[in-house]
Formats: sequence, C-alpha cells, structure tokens
Amino acid sequence: MAKSHGSTRAILYALGANLGIAIAKTAAAVHTNSGAMLAEAIHSAADSANQLLLLIGLKRARKPVSAEHPLGYGKAIYFWSFVVALLLFSLGGMFSIYEGIHKLQHPEMPTSPWVAVAVLVVAILLELGSLRTAMQEVARVRGQRSFLRWFRTSRQSELIVVVGEDIAALAGLVLALAAVLATMMTGNPLYDALGTIAIGAVLILVAIAIGVEVKSLLIGESADPETVAEIRAFLKDREEIAEVYRLITLQLGSEVMVAIKARLRERDSAAKLIGDINHVEQALQETFPAIRWVFFEPDVKD
Repeated sequence: MAKSHGSTRAILYALGANLGIAIAKTAAAVHTNSGAMLAEAIHSAADSANQLLLLIGLKRARKPVSAEHPLGYGKAIYFWSFVVALLLFSLGGMFSIYEGIHKLQHPEMPTSPWVAVAVLVVAILLELGSLRTAMQEVARVRGQRSFLRWFRTSRQSELIVVVGEDIAALAGLVLALAAVLATMMTGNPLYDALGTIAIGAVLILVAIAIGVEVKSLLIGESADPETVAEIRAFLKDREEIAEVYRLITLQLGSEVMVAIKARLRERDSAAKLIGDINHVEQALQETFPAIRWVFFEPDVKD
C-alpha cells in the first residue's frame, strides 16, 4: 500500500501542474493562433483527464474481495492505465499531427509569439517539478535497477504512466518552444506546423511504449523478477521445506498471489505437516507484505 500512496502523490502533483498549464496554454493558443501551442494545450488537457482516470483506477483497485472477484480488483488499475495510453495516442498524438498537417496546408503566422514563449517557459519549469516528483518516487522503488530496466519490469502501471506522460510533456514543451522561436526568427510559419507534428509523433511513441508495458500487465505478469528471486530464496531457506518444485506469482495491482508446490520435511502426522504449511505461509506474508494470497501444494515429486 505504501507504493500506492507514493503513486497517488505523484499523480496528484502532476494533475495540479497540468491543470494550470492547460489553462495557460489554451489562453495563449487562442491569443497567438499558434498550432504548436494549441497542440500543447490539448496535450495538457488530455494529461489532466488521464490523471483523473488513474485516480479512479486506484480507487477501484482497492475495492474489497467479492464472490465474483475472489482475488480482488487490483488489476483494475491496469485497465485504466491502458485507457490512458489510448487517450494519449488518440486525443494527444493524432490530434497534434492532424493540426500540424492542417497548418501545413493553411500556413498562418502566430500573433504575439512572445506570449507563447513566456507561457512555454513557465510550463517547462512546472513540468520539470512534476517530473522531479515522479522520478523521486521511481528512485524510491526501483532499487539498483536502471531507469529503463525499471520501466520494463515495474508492476506499478500508474507510475509508469505518470513518468511517461511527464517525459512526453517535457519533450513536447521543448519542441513547441523551439518551433515558436524558429517561426519568430525566420518569419516562416512552416516551423510552427512542423513543431506541431513533432509533438504528435512524440506523444504517439510514448503512448505505444506505455501501452505495450500495460498490456502485458493487463494480460497477467508475475511479481517483478527481484521479488520472485527473494521469495524463492526465502522458501529454500525454510527448515520445513526440503525442495521447492514450482513457484508461481501473479501481480494483482499492488498485491501478489503466490502458488507453491514443494516437498516438505517428513513428519510423523498430518497435523504437523499442516502446521508446517501454515507456519511457512504466515512467515511468507509477514516477510513480503504485498502477498495477499498463498496457495501451498505439498507433494513428493514435480
């Protein structure tokens, strides 16, 4: 649950920053008639909606276990994260490319471009703050893994989405600023249109990367490799267990299901054997608080 609280903090910070940025960008886009600024305004509005969806996903994931959903609703956050990736691709990326192509066909110089520059500089500073908060949470949970390896192996889809959105937003802002400055310096509106298309391409690439990772979680992934290795080592060190045949884990949002097939040390009664299993399960859940369900199958062969 601590991981969930950290993700919520990052989402709320990003939501506050993006709401303010979206309002400022929209006003600047109307005032300057800049296609790059309009693309950025739509992008920030979409990001704000996406963060609201992530908060909904986290709330749904905490619903209690029911007869219809005996393993809980933890994977709900994966569904909402995938919806966010789709919105980032369509509402953000595709719209930006459409607007850029429209500007290519009907070029028009922005008016009062310094207003756009000022808004973009402030937005970059706010977005850097949002990204810093998200990266602090990533640093807290990724351990010794590189950022790229964390992105590929993390089971926190909501944090993957927030970091991906922040990186895309920062890249989009830099591209928009470069496009507006190039248009001002050359007097050629082509750069504004090209900047708008570039922003759309960045959003689509990030949306695809997020979508691929979240799709895998939605289908069903094990706990992260480091946790699986730690669980296996824990079981092998238990005096009750002679040999571990199989270990299956399933990540369910912030919680984990574990299934174990193992040969136990010989006992002179079934009651003692059952007691050993109960002791292992209890110790496992105390050592790994994320584990909510443990299914233990004693056997004498694989």
